[in-house]
Amino acid sequence: MLINFYSKCGAVDHARKVFDEMRLRSVVSWNTMIGAYTQNGNGVAALSLFGRMLREGSEFSEFALSSVLCACAANFLPVESKQLHALVVKSSMESNAFVGTALLDVYAKCRFINDALHVFEAMPEKSDVTWSSMMAGFVQNDLYEEALRLFLTAQRNGVEMNVFMISSVLCASAALAALIQGKQVHAIVCKAGFGANEYVVSSLVDVYARCGSIKQSHSVFSEAEKRNVILWNTMISSFARHARPLEAMMLFEKMQQAFLYPSEVTYVSILSACAHMGLAEKGRMYFDMMKEQGLNPGAVHYSCMVDILGRTGRIDEAKDMIDTMPFEATASMWGSLLASCRVHKNVEVAVVAARKLFKIEPNNAGNHVLLSNVYAASGRWDDVASARKLLKSSEVKKEKGKSWIEIKDSVHSFMVGERSHPRIGEIYARLDDLLKEMEKSGFRGQIEHDLHDVEDDCKRELLKHHSEKLAFTFGLMCLPWYVPIRIMKNLRICGDCHQFMKVASAVTGREIVVRDNNRFHHFREGMCSCGEFW
Repeated sequence: MLINFYSKCGAVDHARKVFDEMRLRSVVSWNTMIGAYTQNGNGVAALSLFGRMLREGSEFSEFALSSVLCACAANFLPVESKQLHALVVKSSMESNAFVGTALLDVYAKCRFINDALHVFEAMPEKSDVTWSSMMAGFVQNDLYEEALRLFLTAQRNGVEMNVFMISSVLCASAALAALIQGKQVHAIVCKAGFGANEYVVSSLVDVYARCGSIKQSHSVFSEAEKRNVILWNTMISSFARHARPLEAMMLFEKMQQAFLYPSEVTYVSILSACAHMGLAEKGRMYFDMMKEQGLNPGAVHYSCMVDILGRTGRIDEAKDMIDTMPFEATASMWGSLLASCRVHKNVEVAVVAARKLFKIEPNNAGNHVLLSNVYAASGRWDDVASARKLLKSSEVKKEKGKSWIEIKDSVHSFMVGERSHPRIGEIYARLDDLLKEMEKSGFRGQIEHDLHDVEDDCKRELLKHHSEKLAFTFGLMCLPWYVPIRIMKNLRICGDCHQFMKVASAVTGREIVVRDNNRFHHFREGMCSCGEFW
C-alpha cells in the first residue's frame, strides 16, 4: 500500500526505498513496484527489476508481465519484447487477455505488425481493449485500410465499441481522406453517446477537415459541449490547412478569451496559417508572442518561420534564420528553403540548400528533382542535365505523381498518361471535349510549368494528361452535379493544373476540392481559396 501510495504521488524513489526495506516480498509487492516504474515512465528500471524478480525465483503473475511489456512498448525495446514473448509461451500465459493485449501492443509499437497480428489472431478471447489495441497498431504502422476492415469485423462480431476504437478508426479515415467512412463512424458516435468525449470530437473535426469538408468540421467543433486545448488546436490547424488564416486567427483569440493558454502545437498551427497565405509580419508577431509567453520555439516553429520568409521572397532572411538558430537545421527547413528558391528563382541559395539535403537525406529523390526544377525555371539546361544525371547515378527512386478520387465506395487512382483504367478511353475523350470548351474561355495552358527542354506544343501535350486532370474528368463523368468533386494528390499541384481547375470550375459550374501533399485548394466559380499563394 505504501509503495502504491508513493507511486501515485510520483515519488518513485521513496516507493523503491520502501520496497528495498521490506523483509518479505509477496508477488503483489513486486508487481506494485514494477508497475510504479512503468506508470512513471521508467521502463528500463521496470525491466531490470523484473529480471531480478526472476533471478530470485519469485513467482510472477500476468500483472507483472503486462506491466513490463508496457514498459517495453514505451521504450521501443523489440529484442526484450521477443524474450518476454518466449517467457509468456513457456508460462502458458499466451491465452491470457491482459498479457496478449500487452504483447500485441508492444509488437505494434516496435513496428512488428505481423507479429502483433499473429498474437491477436491466436488469442481465444478478446476484450474490447484487445480489438482497440490492434486497430491502434494498424494506424501506428500506416495500415489504415486494415484498421477499417478490422473495425468492420468488430462490428459484425458484436464487440462493444469504446472511445479508443472510435478514435483509431477516425484517424484511419482521416489519413485515407475517406469521407463516406468518416460520416458512418460519426453516426456510430452519435448512437453510442460518445459525442461528449473531447478526444472523439477532436478526431471528428480532423477527419472532416482532412476530407476537404471544412464546414462540417467547424460545425462539429461548434456543437462540442466541452473544448480542451487539443480540440482548439485541431480546429485552428484545420483552418490553416484550408487556407483560412482569418478564421484561424479569430479562433486563436477566442481560445485565449476562453482562458485557455496556447501551447507549442497551437503556435505551429497559427504559424502554418500565416505561411500558407504569405503573412510574414503576422507570422513574426506570433513568433515573438510565443517567446513572450515563456514558450521556447522548437525546430518546427523555426521551420514555419523559414517557410513564411521563403514563400514571401525573403530568401536571405530565411537563410540567416537557419544560420543563427540555436540548433542544427532540419531537412524540413532546408527543403522549405529549396522549394522557395524554385518559386523565386534563387539559384545560389538553392545550391547551398540542396547540398545540405543531399547529406541529411541521401535517399530522397525529391531534393534532386527540386534542384533540377530550380535550374530549369532559370533556363540553365546544362545544369538540369547534370542534376538529373546525378539523380540517376544515385539510384534513388523518384516518387511518381498520383491522384485518386472516391466514387461510390471505390477509389480510382490515376497517373500521368494513365492507360490501365477500364474507362480511360472515355476519360480522354471527355477531357478533350472539356479542353476545347475551356479554350473558348481563354484557357491555353501554362507551359512555363513544364520544365522540360522541348517545344511549346510538346509541353502542352505533356501537361494535358496530368493525373489530377484525369481524376477530375472521371469525377465529372460519374458524380451528380450537386456533389463536390474531391481529388487527392500525393505531390504538390502544378501551376498549370491549378489554372485548369479554376477555369474548369467556372465552365462546368462544379465545386472542386483538391488536396495535395501540402494543403487544400477549394475551386469555385473560377476562383481558388488559396488566393494564388501556395
